[in-house]
This record gives sequence, structure tokens and C-alpha cells, in this order.
Amino acid sequence: MNSHSSGAGKDKGGSKFRKLDLSAVKTYPIAARHSKVKTEQLAQVHRVGSSFADFMDSLPHVLKATELRELVDCIVEARRRSRPVIAMMGAHVIKCGLTPIIIDLIRQEVVTCVALNGAGAIHDVELAYWGQTSEEVAEGLRDGSFGMAQETGEILNGVAKEAAGTEMGFGEALGKRICADGPPHQHLSILAAGYQCEVPVTVHVALGTDIVHQHASADGAAIGEASLRDFRVLAHQVAQIGDGGVVLNLGSAVVLPEVFLKALTVARNLGLPAFGFVTANFDMLQHYRPRVNVVERPTQAGGRGFQFTGHHEIMIPLLAAAIKEKLPAK
Repeated sequence: MNSHSSGAGKDKGGSKFRKLDLSAVKTYPIAARHSKVKTEQLAQVHRVGSSFADFMDSLPHVLKATELRELVDCIVEARRRSRPVIAMMGAHVIKCGLTPIIIDLIRQEVVTCVALNGAGAIHDVELAYWGQTSEEVAEGLRDGSFGMAQETGEILNGVAKEAAGTEMGFGEALGKRICADGPPHQHLSILAAGYQCEVPVTVHVALGTDIVHQHASADGAAIGEASLRDFRVLAHQVAQIGDGGVVLNLGSAVVLPEVFLKALTVARNLGLPAFGFVTANFDMLQHYRPRVNVVERPTQAGGRGFQFTGHHEIMIPLLAAAIKEKLPAK
């Protein structure tokens, strides 16, 4: 019998199976061990009437709470050093009611470029002109009325055609049109805010994915040309993110991570120093393309990537407020 095993002891009503004898196990003092969590890292109980900065500091100093503070510091340092902060946004961010937050970050000179997908531009336009957006898809799909709002198609597709005769990209042309029309809710338009503040807001369209492509007024050549110009505008912004710039992907699972990867490739292909920057992905679920194309691959040659999982309507205001606490108001 092995010296570290005990017998079965059938005659005493015990188990038929042998057990390892632990009497010779070696231990050591806990003081000699490195511990990852200590009392000073624990959360602090919220005090009624305390400041938002106090609240942020009260969060536990571990894991994602620590990483969120570190990302905030990266963004604050980027702007103090006049490095770009690019916000790539899926349409859900607008549908979650966050346009005032994004517009404020533009006006406070925190966000220096915004990239939208086609659906993001649609929701932005509808909010600006009519103060409402986001229809019931299942209901409209039954009778074929989904996405068939006349005015939405007229504006988006009309602006794409108008832009074809200019040097403007889709986002700039939309921002100019909104500012010229002065709709009732213009103050809630990211496109208009970008145009007014001279901050690029680019629109990256995948043809056939947006409701306005269902309309007879859709012109693929015009939409494609305007969106391709915006790719080049975004590529110019991406080319400047080296040495401490920040790229935030807010809820785009496919289109914008792919666009960003190509823009970064172009910058590096031209010999521009697009290295040593910070990226972060915020989404309700972590998907392959944002993780690989935003967080991991672009920072392998230097820099850092973050991932945060949570609802946009909570996480993005939290991020924005934490940044504003550390930057002087404009």
C-alpha cells in the first residue's frame, strides 16, 4: 500500500476506496503570500450628498472598476496632449437616448471625431426633424410598411445625391443640411453638432442594410461615393491616433470595427506613425470583431485595449461623467 493512502477499513463500515493522506502537506505563512485583494481596495459605502468623483472613487479598486478609471485617465491625458479621441458608434447608442451625452462630449472638445453606421445617421436625422425614431420592426414587417417613412428616405437619399456634386462626405453633408433646415430638435443631432463644431462625423454605409435603401429614391452610386469619402476622412483621423490617442467602439458589432481596421491599415501602409494608442469596446455582449479588430490586433504593436460589458444607457453616461470630472469645462 502507498504510504500516503489509507486503507479501506471495510470492517468499520467505512468506504471501499482509498484516500490520500494529507498529513505531510506543506504550508506557509499567509504573510508570505501575494494577495490580489486587500482591504484598501474594497468598495466604500455611498454617502448621501457626496460628489460623483467621490462615487467613482468609492467603487472597488479591482477588475473592471479599476480599468474604467484607467481608461478615463487615458482619455483625459489624450486631450491634455491634444491627441485624438474617436468615438465609433452603433445606432443603438442613439436609440438608447444618449445623443445629449455624445453632443456634450463634442462641444467639450473631448471627442474629436465620430463615426456612425448608416442606421445611426437615420436615427439622428429622425430625432432632429421629428423628435422620434425607432419603429416596431415586427409589426411593420407583417404588412411591408417597415422602414417606409417617406420623409426619412427623402432626406437621407436626397443628401447623398446632393453630396455627389461636392467634396463633402455623407456625414458633413447631412450635418450641413440639418443646420440649414433648422428642424425643431436640431440641438439633439450629433451630425449637426459635428458640423457646427467642425468635428468630423462620418457615416459608413453598407448598401442594403438601411431602411432608406428600400426607397425608390436610393442611388447606390451617390450613397457609395459619399460614404467612401467619409472612409477617407476617418482614415485621416485614424492616422493621427499614434502616441496616446484613443478609439472608442460604442456598440458597433461589425461595420465600424471592420472600417476601423481598414483605416488603420491605410495609415500604416502610408508610413504614418499610427502606433501606441488606446482602444476600448463598450457593448452589451462582447463580439468577435470588436474584440479582435478594435481591442486586440491594433494594439499588438504597442498600446492597450479595454473591454467593458454593460448596457449603453448606463455605461456611456458613467464614462462621460467620469471624464468631465477630470477635465476643465469648455
